[in-house]
Amino acid sequence: MDGTGPGLAPGRLYGVGLGPGDPELVTVKAARLVERADVIAYHSARHGRSVARTIAEPYLRGGQIEEALTYPVTTEKPEHPDGYRAQIEEFYAECAARLAAHLDAGRDVVVLCEGDPFFYGSYMHMHKRLAGRYPTEVVPGVTSVSAAAAVLGRPLVERDETLTVLPGTLPTEVLAERLAGTDSAAIMKLGRTFGNVRAALTQAGRLEEAWYVERATTDRERSARLAEVEPETVPYFSLALLPSRVHERTRAELVGVDLPSSPAPASSAESASGAVGEVVVVGLGPAGREWLTPQARAALDAAEDLVGYTTYLDRVPVNPRQRRHASDNRVEAERAEFALDLARRGRRVVVVSSGDPGVFAMAAAVLEVASEPKWTDIPVRVLPGLTAAQAVASRVGAPLGHDYCVLSLSDRLKPWEVIAKRLSAAASADLAIAIYNPGSKSRTWQVAAAKELLLEHRSPETPVVLGRDVGGPGERVRVVRLADLDPAEVDMRTLLLVGSSTTRVVERGAGDRVVFTPRWYPA
Repeated sequence: MDGTGPGLAPGRLYGVGLGPGDPELVTVKAARLVERADVIAYHSARHGRSVARTIAEPYLRGGQIEEALTYPVTTEKPEHPDGYRAQIEEFYAECAARLAAHLDAGRDVVVLCEGDPFFYGSYMHMHKRLAGRYPTEVVPGVTSVSAAAAVLGRPLVERDETLTVLPGTLPTEVLAERLAGTDSAAIMKLGRTFGNVRAALTQAGRLEEAWYVERATTDRERSARLAEVEPETVPYFSLALLPSRVHERTRAELVGVDLPSSPAPASSAESASGAVGEVVVVGLGPAGREWLTPQARAALDAAEDLVGYTTYLDRVPVNPRQRRHASDNRVEAERAEFALDLARRGRRVVVVSSGDPGVFAMAAAVLEVASEPKWTDIPVRVLPGLTAAQAVASRVGAPLGHDYCVLSLSDRLKPWEVIAKRLSAAASADLAIAIYNPGSKSRTWQVAAAKELLLEHRSPETPVVLGRDVGGPGERVRVVRLADLDPAEVDMRTLLLVGSSTTRVVERGAGDRVVFTPRWYPA
């Protein structure tokens, strides 16, 4: 073989597909090769984290040589004088040379690849440079497209349908043309291309059919109707899916499926015994399945109908056994009555809220409607969740360690005069304050007004914690002085924690900065 010394047998190159993310979806052969390899190679961005290595980690053994193939550029501006393509080609050539050195020495090399190595996989660039020089084997893996279909519970193609796989990087007009001319489709490489992909689906008249899946089969999995997804939340490891039209049509004909937003007729929803269902109001926590309580998870798993604000429903994995009823965030009373009516028809209904349902959320709205005479026979339960205030506080320490007040700046349901009076009272009482809903696109002045009220009672040095999207992909937490609080930094997804006179900010060394309010109070 090229480049090998006399009498020395070269090593063998393996391109190993690891599947979409769940280590249990790694094939038996892939796991065996990973465990036995002399050298483990994997690609990563500059941050050093490798999705492929994370999947393979349960199958690695001690003493293996690891080659981290770190891309010199991903979304950044290329540094090469001839641009991105020249820089990336030099990188691939360098990586191939590093692997060739091991192969020449007789070491077997496994190149890890999430999904399938020949399906938009980074391994392909090593294959084209090395496969002609060394013994090579490619081990297929479960693709993200197959995983997404499984997550959604919707087949890709049936009967004579065609499936088209498209990169989201294509021009909008080209995407739209190809989407209009196919039965089913998978659109890869979303991230920054999501806006163009959505526009292409709209142009092709297929937006309502489209589904969105990110990080399928992992603990960060999310799925929803694509039309309901916010572009700024979309990561690179996501895809859009147009599942089988034939399957959807024939399934509906077989089971008589109603529109997702319509309650089932009483005759079909009542149990055989005529028993009434129930409404369970569940707190999802601030973000992520890891912050969902086992009690709330059990209620979601047992539900037949899920009711809630679209953004919060998107955080619950799709289960084709369940009906999902999404609505706007300004129709709480209507949503509550809809859920109660479903329960009267014998359905097990969960109403979802972010954080804790009893803190500026759906529990009060459901109970208010459920207290009307016509609904008092419907069972209602409330299950707690981790609050946004607790989540933000945990990121910096314990700023709510003593007495504190929770207050919303939204004047949609109460006048600003009441908010200002309560805020002044809490500030003058020297309570730490958790401020929800501080601002939105239509409310841009309240934060500045609140800052002025607080400064009438608090020192300009008072610490303020700004937590945005804590637990989510856009998490950002800062600690500033009250005097330096900039209203322009605050939006609807930001929560503010304002310290009391005893709240302290301490540098513990090595960049460890904590904020806490002691449990004692000076006499």
